[in-house]
Amino acid sequence: MRVLLIEDDELLGDGLRHGLSSQDFVVDWFQNGESADTALHGAEYDCMVLDLGLPGRDGLSWLAAWRQSRHELPIVILTARDAEDDRIRGLDAGADDYLIKPVSARELAARLRAVIRRARGNAQAVWRHGELEFDPASRHIRWRGQPVELTSREAGLLEVLLGNPGRVLSRQQIIDKMYGWQGDPDSNALEVFVHHLRRKISPGIVRTVRGIGYALGPASDRDES
Repeated sequence: MRVLLIEDDELLGDGLRHGLSSQDFVVDWFQNGESADTALHGAEYDCMVLDLGLPGRDGLSWLAAWRQSRHELPIVILTARDAEDDRIRGLDAGADDYLIKPVSARELAARLRAVIRRARGNAQAVWRHGELEFDPASRHIRWRGQPVELTSREAGLLEVLLGNPGRVLSRQQIIDKMYGWQGDPDSNALEVFVHHLRRKISPGIVRTVRGIGYALGPASDRDES
């Protein structure tokens, strides 16, 4: 899952980026609202972590503006402002959760997974697709009741597809979700990951849409054409 992190404190921002990356999130970190706003209009994110005490325009002002422009991205405020009135203002402005610094990367990751689940209309902690089970917290995968061992990148690809059921994603959209702005993979890396998912889980788990990209396959082998 790809996170837009907005935190002006360099030490804290770097720590949050590394902490969330260790929890299998792809993190794009910015230190002001202007840069984050540009990124938000040019990339697709699963959630946002927003500090309020930003240089220039305050984070609460950015939050209100994004909600007024109908950005529905799940947003978690992470701030040192711990007064009740601040929490109320943040939530009423459109935040999905409000956390007080400091917070561990593990708790922040759990909060992000929770708001993403709610945004997708699925309260279940384990994602299910036919006989496939995927736990985004532990990255444990089971197919027909049996554990499946995937690499981090293979699990990341599966997560992207499961998070977009019924949607055809271009190659670039998938790469952006899996890597963010951390660098491009090898030219044929995505095709290799697709091949491994088909071999380790089911030949039909990933559907190729010629000229467009890839989509999640049918929920069971019996649905394959």
